[in-house]
Amino acid sequence: MNLLNETHDPALRSWVPSANEAGCDFPIQNLPFGRFRPAGTDEPFRIGVAIGDRVLDLAAAKLVDHADMNRLMGASLAERAELRAALSAGLREGSPKQSGWELALYAQAAVEMTIPCRIADYTDFYTGIHHATTVGKLFRPDQPLMPNYKWVPIGYHGRASSIGVSGQRFRRPQGQTRAPDAEVPGFGPSKRLDYELELGFFIGQGNALGEPIAIGEAEQHLFGVTLLNDWSARDVQAWEYQPLGPFLSKNFASTLSPWIVTMEALAPFRAAAFERPAGDPQPLPYLDSVTNREAGGLAITLEVWLQTAKMRETGEAPTRLTRGNTTEATYWTAAQLVTHHTVNGCNLQPGDLLGSGTLSGPEPDQAGSLLELTLGGKQPITLPNGERRTFLEDGDTLTLRGYCEREGAVRIGLGEVSGTVVP
Repeated sequence: MNLLNETHDPALRSWVPSANEAGCDFPIQNLPFGRFRPAGTDEPFRIGVAIGDRVLDLAAAKLVDHADMNRLMGASLAERAELRAALSAGLREGSPKQSGWELALYAQAAVEMTIPCRIADYTDFYTGIHHATTVGKLFRPDQPLMPNYKWVPIGYHGRASSIGVSGQRFRRPQGQTRAPDAEVPGFGPSKRLDYELELGFFIGQGNALGEPIAIGEAEQHLFGVTLLNDWSARDVQAWEYQPLGPFLSKNFASTLSPWIVTMEALAPFRAAAFERPAGDPQPLPYLDSVTNREAGGLAITLEVWLQTAKMRETGEAPTRLTRGNTTEATYWTAAQLVTHHTVNGCNLQPGDLLGSGTLSGPEPDQAGSLLELTLGGKQPITLPNGERRTFLEDGDTLTLRGYCEREGAVRIGLGEVSGTVVP
């Protein structure tokens, strides 16, 4: 587990004024990583760290001598801790680095962001117990949860090539669907396009093929967390998902936040693993440890916001659909995902992405998808401007936001991830 140190000190302030503002996602206690370049240029993307409303160019600040985020992610824990300490010291008030580093700052509004790292492999899990139960009731009323759900972290291999960064615009997917009263399937644009509120866990140091990562070592292989929207075509999914699971219903687009909040930054916001109800099985020994039970979870507040094309045309701000917290949603911890993924000898690499699966709380206003929020489209929601939604329509922009708050710690944010559906 990442321990608290001077970089988490709530009294720290930065010489970047915006980093000290209340509600700022990127105070000096955060320091998330991303890749950027000046907007409107074809310059190579370089590694940056968000501080307030600015981005610090790590190469220009002479903190790294390369632009390879995956190489940075694969560094040792000691090297990562040294870099975080150097960033914290150089960005705090009174630092002698200020005059030099001011020249390495860019306004976030004036840069173009890209995917935080090269993602060779992407695995999407199904850790949201309330999502799994609610969706299971819609698809399988007689057996909402499959017998293995509470024993093994369920996951499937996703498509890395279609992962985009916040601001992504993607076409409504087409595919085969079959209506409940139809004898044969039809083909056309999805009519039940949905979002999925997820976290993405990035791997830091990997493991050799054939060498599993034990639960007590799994945290050492996690680099950080990002927001993830795993768009889903529910009508395509319902027709194709048996017997092998999602395929075309998922691989047309997934959208990430441009920032990776490190596990070190999240140290003040660790939480106990999900408290399993009486009668649920405890994890098998290879997935269990005292440390994981006591602090394997993360306390992150997650929100979903929607702005329709009509709202944009009339100047209306997005409206919040839901708000929940990961402590109520995740049946399996990130460490358990890493351990299970490698227990058969599978080798993970720096930059590999593990999706949490849709994170929904126990209450209706904590749903992580429209499928749940509208009960499969049976109960449309009415927006403040009178528009109604069962699923996403062309022109809709969906935004996920995340942040951590706790007494005695400075609030940090994960930023946001937005995507827009086009015809």
